[in-house]
Amino acid sequence: MSQRIVLATHNPHKVEEFAAIVAAVRPDLEVVGYDGPEPVEDGITFAENALIKARAAAAHTGLAALADDSGICVDVLGGAPGVFSAYWAGHRKDAGANLDLLLDQLSDIAEPHRGAQFVSTIALVVPDADGTGAAEHTVEGVWHGRLATAPSGTGGFGYDPVFLPDGEGGRSAADLSAAEKNAASHRARAFAALVPLLERLPG
Repeated sequence: MSQRIVLATHNPHKVEEFAAIVAAVRPDLEVVGYDGPEPVEDGITFAENALIKARAAAAHTGLAALADDSGICVDVLGGAPGVFSAYWAGHRKDAGANLDLLLDQLSDIAEPHRGAQFVSTIALVVPDADGTGAAEHTVEGVWHGRLATAPSGTGGFGYDPVFLPDGEGGRSAADLSAAEKNAASHRARAFAALVPLLERLPG
C-alpha cells in the first residue's frame, strides 16, 4: 500500500509534474492534490510563502506536504518582482499585463544591465507521528539569464517569452522545447535538490 504525500496546490497539472518527479525517487509515495482552504501568502520571500502553503496542507491533512513558490527576480529592480511576480500588474493575475509592465519598466535599460533569474523554492513539511510538531525543509533552484526587449516563442507561460537563459544562444524560455525547459529550469534545479529529502522520508 502506497504512502500519500500532499502537494499544496489545486492545479492538477502541477500535481502531475510533481508526481512524475517523486515517482522516480520514491515510487511508494503517491502525490495527491490539496483540497483544503488556501492560506494567505503574506511572506516576503519564496521560502516563507512555500512554507506557509506546506504547513497549511500538512495541518489540514495530517500528511507530509510539499509546496513551491517561484517567480522572476530582476537585478536592476533590486530582485523585484520576486514574490509579487504573479501580481506585478495587479491582483487579477494577468500574465500578459505583468509581462508588458515589466518590459515597460526596463525600456531604457541597456542589455548589459538586464540580468535576471527565475527562482523556485520547494518546501517539505513532515508532521511528527504524534502530531505535536513537524520537520520543515526548503530547497531552492535558480535559473540565471537576462531579459529580452521583446517577447519571443510560443511555449511556456508567464515571463518565459522575455527570459533569455544563459547558455541558450539567445533563445527565450518560451523558445525552448518542454523537454529542454524541464531539464534546465529553476523548478528542475529545485527538484534536484529535493531528491535527497524524498529519499530520507520514512516509508
